[in-house]
Amino acid sequence: MILMGLPSSRAGDTLVLVDDIETALNSSAEGTLSNFFDVEQASDLLLRFRRLKTRFPDARWLLKPSSKLQDGRSTLEVFINGSTQLKEQDYHFQSKQILAFRTRKEKIIDQELLFEESILRSNNHLIPITLQIPDAVLTGSRYDIDVLFDEPLGESIVAAGLIDLTSKQINADESPEILLAPMHGGGLFKSVLAPLIPGKQTWAILLAHTNGIISVTKLVRVVPTEEELAIN
Repeated sequence: MILMGLPSSRAGDTLVLVDDIETALNSSAEGTLSNFFDVEQASDLLLRFRRLKTRFPDARWLLKPSSKLQDGRSTLEVFINGSTQLKEQDYHFQSKQILAFRTRKEKIIDQELLFEESILRSNNHLIPITLQIPDAVLTGSRYDIDVLFDEPLGESIVAAGLIDLTSKQINADESPEILLAPMHGGGLFKSVLAPLIPGKQTWAILLAHTNGIISVTKLVRVVPTEEELAIN
């Protein structure tokens, strides 16, 4: 796969770099990982890598290079899957991220998270859900956060809650306390307000169903113009 807008030699270099990073992630080669990033980037990556592997020892990564942005940065799709057991209950984790990054001398020197959607489910029943949450919104706008159960709930008791994660909670990778309330109508339906200042909002959502638990993390970019709503 050749990255759009890159000369073939640079595209090839990027593909090799991405392949090497994927191999290092899946082989848990921490020492090798640090070779592909500058000092600051490597330190942050290794911290997040260790946290994830502690929670999900069998985590696997799939990296897919994508097209360049208008500002010259390359983009990368990251897919993560893993599982764990807590108090005799199995849980499965899946995540998709889109990262923008720059390289220098075959190392990543900066990166930005543009998209993230992660779901953690208890494995006794893989309850299907649909997320209707925008990837990007305008500053100061009101938007909806909807999480729908794809199958009828019947007589099941369901509770849910959500919070807007702080930068401190995100950086510390904290598991926030989310207050739950009974749900009606087959899902969680919330209307929220975007900040007046451009940036990002990260929402943590918890659904408690008779047949299991579902935890969702969703990144929403907050941008000042309609032209910036799409990743380009």
